[in-house]
Amino acid sequence: MTTHLASLQRDGYVLIPSLLTPDETAHLRTVATKITEQARTGTWPYFRTVPKQFPPWPSTPPPASEGGIWGVQHLLHPDMPGRADFARLYFSDKVLSVVEELVGLDGAKEAGPREGGREKLVMELFNLLVAPETRDFELRWHRDDVPETATPDEELRLLEAKSPGGKQSHAQYNLALCEDASLVVVPGSHRRVRTEAERAAGPYEAHLPGQVVVELKPGDAVFYDSNILHRGVYRGKEEGAEESRLTLHGSVGLVEESAGDDGKVRATAVLQHGVGAWTQREDAAFGIGGRAEGMRANLMAMGSGEGVGYSLQG
Repeated sequence: MTTHLASLQRDGYVLIPSLLTPDETAHLRTVATKITEQARTGTWPYFRTVPKQFPPWPSTPPPASEGGIWGVQHLLHPDMPGRADFARLYFSDKVLSVVEELVGLDGAKEAGPREGGREKLVMELFNLLVAPETRDFELRWHRDDVPETATPDEELRLLEAKSPGGKQSHAQYNLALCEDASLVVVPGSHRRVRTEAERAAGPYEAHLPGQVVVELKPGDAVFYDSNILHRGVYRGKEEGAEESRLTLHGSVGLVEESAGDDGKVRATAVLQHGVGAWTQREDAAFGIGGRAEGMRANLMAMGSGEGVGYSLQG
C-alpha cells in the first residue's frame, strides 16, 4: 500500500505539501481572484451563498453586509473565463496521479486510457472556496453523503456501503492558493459511527474530541475521505479587501464503482450541483488532449441530473 493511501485509510485525510510550484500558485491565484470578483457581483452566475451550506443555492448573491458568497461553482464550465487554466490543473498528471493512488489504481497497469479500452476516471466537480465578506461563516459538522439523522445502525450500513473494504469510489481535495486553516476534521471517524459525544454535540460545536485543524500553505493540498466527520470555519474579510481565501475544491470519480446503489448515490452527490446541465454542450470539449475527453464522457454517462435530488439539506 502506498504512503498516501495508507494515510487516507488510517486518518481519513492526507496532506500533500507543495503540490503546486510557487509560480503555478501565483498564476492560479490571479485567475481565481478575477472570477471571484465576477461572482461577488453576479457577473458569474454560479456560486455558493451565505448562509446556505448545501445546494441548491440562490441565483442572486446576497449583499456583502449579509456575507455574500463563500464559493464559486463550475470552474470547468465552457463560459468560465479561467477555464483553460483550471482544466490544465484538474486534468494534470500531478493531480490525477494522486487520485489514481487513492482510489486504488495501479498507475503502471491500470490507470489512464488504453487503446480499445475505456478511461477509468470520471470528471466530477471543480469549484472554488472563498472568504465571505464582512462576517464569519461556519459549516456544521457533517459527512458528505450520510445524513446527521441516521441511527447508529444506519450510519454503519451507509459507511460500509460507501467504502467497501475501505476503498472509496472517488477522491476529493482542497488545494490552497492562499494560506488556509478552514477545514476541521476528526481523524479516523470515516471508519466508524459517531460516538455519543459526537451525537450529543451541537452542529457548530467548536471543539470535538480529537479534532484537527488542517493547515494549508499556498500550493498545499489535502485529499480527504468524504465520510470523515468534518466542517468548515471561514473567516470573513472586509468588503472590497484583498481575497484572503482562494481554495480549489475538486473531486474525481472511478468508473468501476459508479454502478448499483452506490453509483446512484455518487451520481446524486455530483449532479446535484448542476454540472450535468452544461457538460454535454457542443462547446464543452476541452481541446487539451490527454484524458480530459474520456473523463468528460464518463460524466455525461451519469446523466443530466434531472430528478436526482440532493444528498443533504440546509
